[in-house]
Amino acid sequence: MSKLLGLSIAVVCLGGLAIAQDVKYNFDQNADFSKYKTYRWEKHPQSASVDQLTLGQLAKGFDAALAKRGLTRKDAPPTDLVLVYQLGVGQEKQITSWDTGYGYGPGFRGGWYGGMGSSMSTSTTSTINIGSIVLDMYDASTKQLVWRGMASKVLDDKAKPDKKQKNIDKAAEKMLKNYPPKKK
Repeated sequence: MSKLLGLSIAVVCLGGLAIAQDVKYNFDQNADFSKYKTYRWEKHPQSASVDQLTLGQLAKGFDAALAKRGLTRKDAPPTDLVLVYQLGVGQEKQITSWDTGYGYGPGFRGGWYGGMGSSMSTSTTSTINIGSIVLDMYDASTKQLVWRGMASKVLDDKAKPDKKQKNIDKAAEKMLKNYPPKKK
């Protein structure tokens, strides 16, 4: 990925995507996640900017997933957690090739026996946008990072709003699948 504008939350968010979402997470194994009941949102200073419609879709998807895990959103302190989001968009080159003819393999009317097959390959390149989101959860009292989730996916700029919301919801669920972490 070239020119990733920071780690991101936008991947999942900005559009309907053509490939599976790539999701990772990590957490502080010593944190007591049972004490976290409330959270508030904050934007990372290096986060890519997105439009208000997309931010609303992100909030809707992640707030619903967090509510399923027993967390309640508050818009002002005090809260147990501060959730810092960072969005980014990067680009990759995609190469698509296809064969437009036929050819002979070795030992069959060609190859080693003097014949030649007729075949032509065609390739095209395109640039695809990759959206990503990073969600950091900080303990509000200690200001320590206790959980981090990351998701990324190819963005479809032509996706309709309901498809975008579906992808955001799916990303939020997938990212938060193992939240709160199970104690061993």
